[in-house]
Amino acid sequence: MSDKRDGARDFDFEFGRWAVQHRRLVDRLTGCTEWQSFSGQSETRAILGGLGNVEDNILHFPEGDYRAVALRSYDTGTQTWAIWWLSSQDPHHLDTPVKGAFKGGVGAFYADDQLRGQPVRVRFLWLNCAGGNPRWEQAFSGDGGQTWETNWTMDFSRA
Repeated sequence: MSDKRDGARDFDFEFGRWAVQHRRLVDRLTGCTEWQSFSGQSETRAILGGLGNVEDNILHFPEGDYRAVALRSYDTGTQTWAIWWLSSQDPHHLDTPVKGAFKGGVGAFYADDQLRGQPVRVRFLWLNCAGGNPRWEQAFSGDGGQTWETNWTMDFSRA
């Protein structure tokens, strides 16, 4: 008997329509403490026969509306998820995927990327997924993951 956990249904909590409250830092990894808040909506549905999903978003930035999708796929061999971001602001570019899994009710996903030409570690956390009002947090680390700056949060409530 395998002790590997099948996490293919980890994101099922997000299926359906949501109202989203966003909060993000105005600037990242500069010591900025000014936050910007705005609303949005999202809708998530399964793809790849349930081994993936797509989250379609509209974000109401103060400077104007913005469309984006989160694309997720599950690897049954490694028991991990990959998450890509595609936005209307750069429609031919998929962001570097974060990869990870859920453990103890928390989803943790990581990637190595760049910010302003410098290496940065990226972390996505999914919290309170079983509680009916999930929360997503994005954080960056400029020191290889020793310290983290949370720079964007999304609080979801059923639409």
